[in-house]
Amino acid sequence: MKGRRGGAAETRRPPARALVVLPVVRGAGDGEGPETRTAEGRLAEAAGLAEAVNVAVLGRILVPLRKTVPATLMGSGKVEEIAALVRIHDAELVVVDHPVTPVQQRNLEKAWSAKVLDRTGLILEIFGDRAHTKEGRLQVELAHLNYQKSRLVRSWTHLERQRGGFGFLGGPGETQIEADRRVIQTRIRAIEKELASVRNMRQVHRAKRKSVPQPVLALVGYTNAGKSTLFNRLTGADVLAKHMLFATLDPTLRRVKLPHGEEVIVSDTVGFISELPTTLVAAFRATLEEVIEADVILHVRDIAAPETEAQAADVVAVLRELGVDPEAPGRIIEVWNKIDQLNPEASEALKRKADGAEPKAVPVSATTGEGVDDLLATIEAVLLGSRLTVTLDLTPEQAGQAPWLYENAEVLDRSTDAGSGATRLVVRIPEKRMKSFQDWLRRTGAAASVRSG
Repeated sequence: MKGRRGGAAETRRPPARALVVLPVVRGAGDGEGPETRTAEGRLAEAAGLAEAVNVAVLGRILVPLRKTVPATLMGSGKVEEIAALVRIHDAELVVVDHPVTPVQQRNLEKAWSAKVLDRTGLILEIFGDRAHTKEGRLQVELAHLNYQKSRLVRSWTHLERQRGGFGFLGGPGETQIEADRRVIQTRIRAIEKELASVRNMRQVHRAKRKSVPQPVLALVGYTNAGKSTLFNRLTGADVLAKHMLFATLDPTLRRVKLPHGEEVIVSDTVGFISELPTTLVAAFRATLEEVIEADVILHVRDIAAPETEAQAADVVAVLRELGVDPEAPGRIIEVWNKIDQLNPEASEALKRKADGAEPKAVPVSATTGEGVDDLLATIEAVLLGSRLTVTLDLTPEQAGQAPWLYENAEVLDRSTDAGSGATRLVVRIPEKRMKSFQDWLRRTGAAASVRSG
C-alpha cells in the first residue's frame, strides 16, 4: 500500500479524474433481493466511494445488461461508448461498480486506455487511505494481498517464462506469475502471524475488561450512518466524524456513564457496506471481535436515507457472517439516527413506530442530541433486564465479606438488625459475574433468595 502515510504531500495531490460505471444486470442472475436499491441510489453510492479516496467524478454512467460478457463484462458497443467518454473527459480512471475478473480488467484497460478499478479494489483503496494504526494497516495489507494474488495475469513482458537450471539443460523453470504469487504468499503468512499476535493482545485486554463488571456496547451500522457522531455525543470524544463514506476505520473505545451511575464501555467500529468484500471481513475479524464479544450491539441506522431498510439488511447480513444472532433477545438496539433531517410529521410517525419495534428502537439525532437520553435509559433497561436481583442474609461474621459485593455487583439496599447484628443486602448481579458470585456464596455460606427485577 504505497503512499498511504496521510502527509501533506498526499493532501496536495490533485484528485484523479474518473468516470463511474454501474452495470445493472437484469433478470434472475442479478442477485437483487426484495429490499432492492434503485440503480440511481447504487450509482450515487459508488460515486461517493470514489470521492472518498481523492477522486474527481466527471461522469456517472448506468449500463443495463441482459447478461455479462466474459471478455469485457459489457458489450462492444458500450465499451466503445465509454472509451469515447474517457477521451472527452480526459479520464485516467474508470470505476466499475461490479465484480471485474482479471481478464476483463486487462481488456477494459486496453480498450479505454485508463486504469480500471472494481468495487472491491475501490473499497480496499479507501481502507488503505483510512487505516492509521499498525493493526489497521496490517489488516488492509492482508486484504489487498489476497486480492492481488487472485489477479496475477499474463499481461506484461516480465511475466514471460524464465529458464531454469544452467545453459540449455535446464528445465522450463517457473513463470514470473508463480514467483510473484510465492512472494505474496510469504508476505501473507508474515502478516497473519503479526495479526495473530495482535489478536492475542486484544484477548488479554478483553480479559482485563471482563475482570471489571463493565458491560461493553459496540456501535455498528452502514457507513455514513452517523456512528462516529453518536460516539462523540455519548462519550465526549473527538473521533473524526464527516459526511464521507468510511470517514473512520480504526476502532476506538471509551467509557460512558448511564443515568443511574453505572459505567459501560462503548466501541466505535468500521462502517459496513453492501457487497463488503469477504477478504475485508476476514482481515478485520480481529477488530470485529469487539462486536462479537459485546454485551449489547447498537445498530445505528440513517433513518432519513431512502434506502435505510436495504442498508439495515446489509448490516444484519454481515453480523450473521460474524456469527452474531441479530434475533437474540436483548442483543441489539436499533438507533434510528438523523431524525433532525425529517419533517415534523415524519419524525412523530417514526417515534410512534419505534414504541412497538422489535428489536428495540430509539429515534435520535446524534447532531442535536435529541433522543440520546432515551437511548441511554433504554441501554440501561436492557442491561439490567439480564441481571438477577438477590436478597442476601449475612451473619455478623459473613458481613466482613460484603466489600466483594460492592466491588462486583450493584448494592440496591442494606439494612442491619440491631438485635442480632445480621445484615440484609439486596444486590443486582451482572450476568458476566454470576460464576464469581456463586463462588462467593460457596465461600461465605450466605443465605440467598432470588427475585425477578
